[in-house]
Amino acid sequence: MRDAVIVEAVRTPMGRGKPSGALHGEHPADLLARTLQALIERAGIDPALVDDVIGGVVTQAGEQAVNLTRTAVLAAGFPESVPGMTVDRQCGSSQQALHIAAQGVQSGAYDIVVACGVESMSRVPMGSAVLPGSDPFGSMLARRYPDGLVPQGFSAELIAARWDLSREELDAYAYESHRRAAEAWKNGEFDREVAWAGARDETVRPDTSPEILAGLRPAYYDPAVAGRFPEIGWKVTAGNASPVNDGAAAVLVMGADTAERLGLRPRARFHSFAVVGDDPLLMLTAIIPATHKVLARGGLTLSDIDLFEVNEAFASVVLAWARETGADLSRVNVRGGAIALGHPLGASGARLMTTLLHALEDRDGRYGLQAMCEAGGMANATVVERL
Repeated sequence: MRDAVIVEAVRTPMGRGKPSGALHGEHPADLLARTLQALIERAGIDPALVDDVIGGVVTQAGEQAVNLTRTAVLAAGFPESVPGMTVDRQCGSSQQALHIAAQGVQSGAYDIVVACGVESMSRVPMGSAVLPGSDPFGSMLARRYPDGLVPQGFSAELIAARWDLSREELDAYAYESHRRAAEAWKNGEFDREVAWAGARDETVRPDTSPEILAGLRPAYYDPAVAGRFPEIGWKVTAGNASPVNDGAAAVLVMGADTAERLGLRPRARFHSFAVVGDDPLLMLTAIIPATHKVLARGGLTLSDIDLFEVNEAFASVVLAWARETGADLSRVNVRGGAIALGHPLGASGARLMTTLLHALEDRDGRYGLQAMCEAGGMANATVVERL
């Protein structure tokens, strides 16, 4: 089968998802367009050669509606012949875009394709696609789950309870995320992947500590939910969960033969893929079976993987995953994760891949595994091999 390879990957710095954030003043289409421009400029290719641009966006409403990816392609100055498609697999949207791009190249449907993602949570708040008074789920789902599903914050609490994770463990993990991210910025480890010179991720807190994190109040306490789930210990806070962010990322994918023809250096190849569904009440645990599945499909074991990027939607999610898989946390999110760097929903899958690629290169690793939990109880997992 034809190899699909990564030639280039870039991202913006992650801005606070508030009106005071550094990226708030930029329309999401412009934010993605500038990222696409940076990607093509770094690769040094004619954008007319791109067969498709596939972008992840979660809240497809307001300024992020009407196929934002195509809008960004045109805004970036690409030829009008270059199409664009916007996909939604919730938090894994741009990781799913990577899967579509790579699988399209492997099948011969594409020669060159861009997988990307964007989310401006300061301008298009999470949940704003659901109209007031509307029901996005319908009666048949309600009959299947008569007690009702719950928002992600409660799912994170249920995970903490089921895996008996203490508040101290959650806060210690969050502190380590900030420490690693701050250290990575200090050492210049993000300089190659961030397209905006001199800009940094806004939500990294170098001065935080376990003591500061321990002083934060539970973010999701609700007496009705407490009555339904008495096992919940109310340990999830704003400090051990990912913040709200703005940002974009983009990855240039092509056939290995195409890269050779154009004189471009393949930096990694896509090795194996998985996408799974899991319990929609716990919602965020599908990264566990997704990891097992992608390793089995690739004929690999956990010990073969040099680095992991597992999205830190909540500390409880990554810690439960590590307990179930046996992964060594010293090889997980080595430059910090979403708790520190941020989680701009539709951009996060491409951001994780951008960080994973550069970290593999800098640490001389061979295999990297990326996994992303997603609303509705789903997860994507991807293994890449550095070349």
